[in-house]
Amino acid sequence: MKGRVLVAGFTTRHVAQSAALAGYEVCAVDHFCDQDLTWYTRDRIRFEDLADLPDAIAQMGKRYSFDFAIATSGAESLSFPVPLCGTPRESVEQFLDKLEMQRFFEGLGVPVPPIAADNEYPVMAKPRRGAGGWRNAVLPDAAAEKGWAALYPGVPYIRQEVAKGTPASVCCIANGTAARAIAVNEQLLRGNGESAFGFSGSVTPFDHPSGGVMVALAEKIAAASGCTGTLGIDFVIGRDTPRVIEVNPRFQGTLDTVETAYACNLFRFHVTACAGTLPEAQRVQQYAARRILFADRDLTLDADLKALAPVVSDIPWPGTFFEEDQAITSVSGTGQTRSAALDALDKNISTVRQYMR
Repeated sequence: MKGRVLVAGFTTRHVAQSAALAGYEVCAVDHFCDQDLTWYTRDRIRFEDLADLPDAIAQMGKRYSFDFAIATSGAESLSFPVPLCGTPRESVEQFLDKLEMQRFFEGLGVPVPPIAADNEYPVMAKPRRGAGGWRNAVLPDAAAEKGWAALYPGVPYIRQEVAKGTPASVCCIANGTAARAIAVNEQLLRGNGESAFGFSGSVTPFDHPSGGVMVALAEKIAAASGCTGTLGIDFVIGRDTPRVIEVNPRFQGTLDTVETAYACNLFRFHVTACAGTLPEAQRVQQYAARRILFADRDLTLDADLKALAPVVSDIPWPGTFFEEDQAITSVSGTGQTRSAALDALDKNISTVRQYMR
């Protein structure tokens, strides 16, 4: 065992799995505490709301001694009772506020959708804080903006010019002053409803003519960010140059497809980068696709999906109740081409859906 690590945040299974495969003993503080999280952890504490996360972290800190902690989504700006392995709180804060992140991009001179004028429509509205794109919306007029704002009363937001194109991301490893791009990912979004811009999966690698431009921009941004360890840079690829959307200063939801496609371990890269050493460029081994499945209605999942692992992950416990649109599980597929990986993904999704009737 290389050491004991505390992984904490809204969802931690992907990081806990990577850490365990890198040789660490893991304890997790997690909102879901799915079945497969138990496979990779010594102990777990489940919390309900993000407001409960600090107390849960403190409770786990009293149970064990840890060599270091990893913050995932929702925990990036929290204090930990043990040393943090990752981006310091003073550096991460600007990337948790989309207005401050906009200012960072503009100061760096990278292409970013500009802030829209007050009377300009259509417009992309984004809460200043929050991850995953779940509340983002394109608003066609003032009436739509008023209705959207009423859904989230008192929540500050920014208004950007709409950037049309294909969503993508670059997974980077940074040491605080320099960065290495590991993978370019195609991002899969919900595409409809109130969560149309919500992250719902990825395909890695993403073979696109703008891939080299995104890598260069991502390494520039990551090196200037002050971040250490793994981070993701999101883009929208339009007809002209790719536009930068945001920095995710933490392990990303693309971790599973990156590790599968490149046969690498991002947790190991993260730890060594926090010690100052960047990894070498990686070679693609295969294509990997992953999609999150959401409930199309209120349902109770009585079936046990664990027999479908490893093509299924984030595996709920039998008898778990899901409200409509709530995430149920993740399904993956691999192949030697993008189309083969997507075909395998579709086949595996069809199998999983048989358990959801």
